[in-house]
Amino acid sequence: MAYTSAPRSGVQGRIASAATTLYSDNQSLIAEIRKATIMMKEIGVDFEKDNESDMVKQLEDGVINLVKASDECTHLSSAIQSIGKEYQPAAELTNFSKLFDKKIKRSMADTSSDSQSRLWLRQFREAIWKVHHDGQPMPGEEQDDIVMTSTECNLLNTTCPLTGKPITELAEPVRSMDCKHIYEKNAIMQHLRSKAATNRCPVTGIFWQLFLMKLSCYEIESLCDDLLSACPKILLAGRVVCDPFLVIEIDEMRSLNAQRVRADAIEDFTQLEDH
Repeated sequence: MAYTSAPRSGVQGRIASAATTLYSDNQSLIAEIRKATIMMKEIGVDFEKDNESDMVKQLEDGVINLVKASDECTHLSSAIQSIGKEYQPAAELTNFSKLFDKKIKRSMADTSSDSQSRLWLRQFREAIWKVHHDGQPMPGEEQDDIVMTSTECNLLNTTCPLTGKPITELAEPVRSMDCKHIYEKNAIMQHLRSKAATNRCPVTGIFWQLFLMKLSCYEIESLCDDLLSACPKILLAGRVVCDPFLVIEIDEMRSLNAQRVRADAIEDFTQLEDH
């Protein structure tokens, strides 16, 4: 696979366009893998409740295989994106197979690149563990170090910094590809079009919003983490999109919220019975 004497700008344009298409397709595939792991976790919990340990083990093996496939797709996506941005045609023919191998190895050297898929496997195992050992540390963990990620979402912010609405109630949620914050589409696009806007992520404006909203001291204190984590990123309209994972992760948050509501209702009912 190589290009010869085509004009430099034309070659670069075609490579960039092809890379964009391939990257999008690959990200969609990773999103489908994520949906599959969520479904397998839910099925695994049902099997664990019925003490079907053999079926749970088969599902876990399947999740492990999907995690490996997701890692491979992640490294491939990184390679595609890198080539699309950096490729410069030269006088000699380009060996794209060798170039991809080089970029993939570089991505694999970054140990953080597959941390997301490892989280999926941990979420599966913790969800299964909680069926019969809720509140107890998993093997190899101390009681004080329990972090039940199966009941946590992967979203950076849970409300739109412009509208104040929970992200589960947004009509058209979008996410910055750079800082990963989530917004209502119409609100963020209006913000970016505003002459007064600096195109900086609106999370940085939360301090002044607190004064305008006249929040109580208690409410301000409860949001101190947000104040300290003000986002310095500059937003570009073309990089604020509804990525393949966003809808899946928001649906997962809705599911987790529903589970918490049911758990709270059961606990309240139990307390009434005790009285």
